[in-house]
Amino acid sequence: MSAPFVGYHCAAEQFPPADLVEFAVAAERAGFQGVTVADHLHPWQDNQGHAGHAWMMLSAIAARTQRLLLGTGVTCPIYRYHPLEVAHAFASLGVLFPGRVFLGVGTGEAVNEAPGGGWGPFRERAARLVEAIHLIRQLWTGEWVDFDGRYYQVRGAKLYDTPSAPVPIYIAASGVKSVRIAAREGDGWITDHGTLRGAIAQRQAFDEEARAAGKDPDALPRITELWAVAGERAEALAAARKWQFLTVFPEVVNLPDPRAVQRTAGELSSPERVVADWVVSPDPDVHVAAVRELAAAGATHIFLHSAQEDQRRVIEFYGWQVLPALRDG
Repeated sequence: MSAPFVGYHCAAEQFPPADLVEFAVAAERAGFQGVTVADHLHPWQDNQGHAGHAWMMLSAIAARTQRLLLGTGVTCPIYRYHPLEVAHAFASLGVLFPGRVFLGVGTGEAVNEAPGGGWGPFRERAARLVEAIHLIRQLWTGEWVDFDGRYYQVRGAKLYDTPSAPVPIYIAASGVKSVRIAAREGDGWITDHGTLRGAIAQRQAFDEEARAAGKDPDALPRITELWAVAGERAEALAAARKWQFLTVFPEVVNLPDPRAVQRTAGELSSPERVVADWVVSPDPDVHVAAVRELAAAGATHIFLHSAQEDQRRVIEFYGWQVLPALRDG
């Protein structure tokens, strides 16, 4: 069995842009194979404290590295960003760094989209996402595009610089309806580790819809994050205060203000609940086993997401003790 693809996630909500670029450079040196960057206008919680522009960071990281696969985790191309602008940006990234870029997309969250005046129910957001993907792909042909959609209209648009091979579009999805969209419209599926491991209906829906679209579901990337702390439980509990919304996501996805998200998460969740879903150990064998478990559940690309403050320590821990063990089988 080949070693799983393991990347590193840049938590743009928690760390400043310059630090994230350096973390990504260190991740490549440590043996990680890719990097994802969170695409946010606001952090999820006010106490996270950061939200640099993901596309700027991707470009800076790509220029400082040689082989990392790079993408957003994830971009919402339906309100804050017009699909035309997304197509333009990622076409240029694909030209500058051929074969190294993917576009991760999803239906978004109010904390990022509502401040600019756009937000709606899931049905509308899903329809917008499908339409946006169709428009982006038309623009990537490099031809003149006139597009008359329900939500987006484009007249006489042409991208003069497009990559020789289109940038892959991977779609974030966890519910059955959104998973079907990911299988039908996407080049791969981004999901949380819980859905990947335990949601039988979603996995069946993905396979069925991919086959109906003429795709081999086993050939499509399945991307997830491994939430892990290379340390003891006390360190994990301290880090979890910035991520309490994770266990109450449905209650906060429609809140437009990170201060409100933080208050709600503080009332409804706790660091203990958050940490219960993380891999927390100073023992590298525990982390090796967690990566292998996700790979056995179907993950083709696993991105380490660690909330601990000392990111260099977790990068070095994986580089010295976890990634070599995975390669050695």
